[in-house]
Amino acid sequence: MTKATEKQWTVMVYLAGDNNLDSAGVADLKEMKKIGSSDEVNIIAQFDRSGSNQATKRYYITNKGSLEKNVVANLGETNMGDPNVLKSFIQWGIEKYPAKHYLVVVWNHGAGWDDEDVYRIARRDLKLNVARRGEKVAAARGDGRKSVSIRRIRVVGGQNFHRALFSTSVQKAVTTRGIADDDNAQDFLDNIEMKKLLSAVAKKLGRKIDILGMDACLMSMAEVGYQLRDSVMLTVGSEEIEPGDGWPYDKILAALASKPKMTPQELTVVIVKQYLASYPAHAGVTQAACDLTKSDTIASAVDRLAKVLSNNLSDSSVGTAVVQSRLQAQTYDVTDYIDLYDFCDLLEVNCALSEIRMACQKVKAAIGTDGFVVSSGYKGAAVEHSNGLSIYFPQKHISPLYATLDFTKHTAWGSFLDAYVKSTGRPVPATERGLAAAV
Repeated sequence: MTKATEKQWTVMVYLAGDNNLDSAGVADLKEMKKIGSSDEVNIIAQFDRSGSNQATKRYYITNKGSLEKNVVANLGETNMGDPNVLKSFIQWGIEKYPAKHYLVVVWNHGAGWDDEDVYRIARRDLKLNVARRGEKVAAARGDGRKSVSIRRIRVVGGQNFHRALFSTSVQKAVTTRGIADDDNAQDFLDNIEMKKLLSAVAKKLGRKIDILGMDACLMSMAEVGYQLRDSVMLTVGSEEIEPGDGWPYDKILAALASKPKMTPQELTVVIVKQYLASYPAHAGVTQAACDLTKSDTIASAVDRLAKVLSNNLSDSSVGTAVVQSRLQAQTYDVTDYIDLYDFCDLLEVNCALSEIRMACQKVKAAIGTDGFVVSSGYKGAAVEHSNGLSIYFPQKHISPLYATLDFTKHTAWGSFLDAYVKSTGRPVPATERGLAAAV
């Protein structure tokens, strides 16, 4: 068998559309088809449509003929939340369509680092919400329709929310899951699985994947990037939730087609620029490119900040400054996530202790001057203090899963959070504990 000619780029898009984003997936495939593959760029996709009777298909996207004509493999029904399915797709793409550079896009809902069972939490939160306020719950990937403030319900999101939550299959125990969610299989890719599968791909490839694009919500986080640092060079993602339209694939691919020899870093800048340009000024969207080769620099700076904060929290002026800065900092749809640079910027002003101010400056330098964040931007006043990288900073409850992440194991941030919550937190009301236990 003749080996395929190596091109400049292979773009692989993994569309986990077996949920409320089915129609958005079709629209994005059509955007890709406007440009199509070329002599220098391969565009391939794997798309799992909503419903148990819908087959998962692989596409080699061209700008000729119908979308169905671009199908190169019919896989039957698959669980796109299974890490082996994503790994198989990426490895197939590398073997079948070799290139100098690879952009892998994971397309779907996202929940940042937090891999708690989204369905279990959503059922619990839905019941709590109905019991406390009797509100009508509407969930969305992020199109601005916000009828309830409970975290994660919109992240699960969508028109099929009740179907997914109350089908019999959702009753089985599913634990520790996260980014590419599949309503039919009730399964999620979590950050541990993502690390393992991408490490396996990078090992077989013999080098790191050039770019991991996360066309999903809430994924531009210190914890997420650090988890993937050994298998991925660059990431592109959003601190905030994304609208249903997601990335403008036609604009991004058109730019790549016009300059196929652009470097991976140049392409990440293009993605950020085109994403932001595709939304109106008031949209409330963010997008950022991060250089994971500089993960140790950001982790070291955060580790130092966490230690000096923990050592000085007993000082009332320091405690007040931290609380004030946390309250003022840019937050997102999941309010436990804050912009790291903005928090440090505020704390540097609010705290008089020179050691803490210097630690804040180090974190800001790691994000900006030292270039961990390659490019970032926002649209809308609601996210105007976004600088490209968020971090987990709950005020009441720390998820037990946080301790499983590499970032928590290798920095003192988790220990600082423990100290902060213990020194500032209030106990959960007994009525709420009772409701939660009953779910």
